[in-house]
Amino acid sequence: MAEKSNQEGHPTKAFGWASRDHSGVLSPFNFSRRATGEKDVAFKVLFCGVCHSDLHMIKNEWGISTYPVVPGHEIVGQVTEVGSKVEKFKVGDKVGVGYMIGSCHSCDSCHNDLENYCPEVILTSGGKYHDGTTTYGGFSDIMVADEHYAVRIPENLPLDSSAPLLCAGITVYSPLRFYGLDKPGMHVGVVGLGGLGHVAVKFAKAMGVKVTVISTSLEKKEEALEHLGAHSFLVSRDPDQMQAAAGTMDGIIDTVSAAHPLFPLIGLLKTQGKLVLVGAPVKPLELPVFPLIMGRKIVGGSSIGGMKETQEMIDFAAENNITADVEVIPMDYVNTAFERLSKADVRYRFVIDVGNTLKI
Repeated sequence: MAEKSNQEGHPTKAFGWASRDHSGVLSPFNFSRRATGEKDVAFKVLFCGVCHSDLHMIKNEWGISTYPVVPGHEIVGQVTEVGSKVEKFKVGDKVGVGYMIGSCHSCDSCHNDLENYCPEVILTSGGKYHDGTTTYGGFSDIMVADEHYAVRIPENLPLDSSAPLLCAGITVYSPLRFYGLDKPGMHVGVVGLGGLGHVAVKFAKAMGVKVTVISTSLEKKEEALEHLGAHSFLVSRDPDQMQAAAGTMDGIIDTVSAAHPLFPLIGLLKTQGKLVLVGAPVKPLELPVFPLIMGRKIVGGSSIGGMKETQEMIDFAAENNITADVEVIPMDYVNTAFERLSKADVRYRFVIDVGNTLKI
């Protein structure tokens, strides 16, 4: 086994796949990772999930991308080296890195274990690190990260299907906890049965919550009820079904990242109910205020979670045998995967077998 780093190393050659312009097409890319610092862990990437946010980033649909972009922020692997002051990890440990790899450590958010809301949060892919360099994500052979931004993956969780929990999982777990939608016997709706929605159903069920999947068509009814075990299914385009379900839900987790009307969803909430948006539509949504006022209802948002909560989520997943439903793909299939993802043609998350299929 490798020993602790002497902190005098040089940058490490790395290899991955990158998008070089807004076409979003990925191709092989050579680059460097920084030398392992005293608080860093270096690890061999074994699997990396493919998130809808990656699609936005490689095409610069949010206007924040800096090319080349090496996507990937649902990264799991095995530690190969640790810095001299690392306390949480040792060589050989299973480790994961999600959507962020840095923050300021001095603001209120950071002091309250909410690094994800730090004004200076550093994204794992396409961010600017403390030294001014662009961050490259997990579509690559190795990663280096400050141990604070890495989570321990419990032994009983398979690496391929636990990778998406580092983004999709925490994105739905955090609002269920924060907005108090985690109490046994509550009724929670989940809008959209994709990468986020299917794990939202699993987490909510494990918390003892009654779950209704809300979708635009009957297409996913059997999947929602039989495979994922949702308690009920609601077609949002069926006025009779929506009327029958009006005022029955304590909260709704809305995972849809495309433009869609909020008014029908607000109608499903009980008085003082909460509609939480975790999808990220490119165009603004229209917000009807009157039904909020008349029912003291709340529309809120949520973005991933802090590192303490992310570890809590992974541990909860391990205790309750929660993993994502994944389609494992080779690295050279990634462009096709993005095309399919743009058409929602995946059940429910692509995960790249980086360790076995990334060829230099």
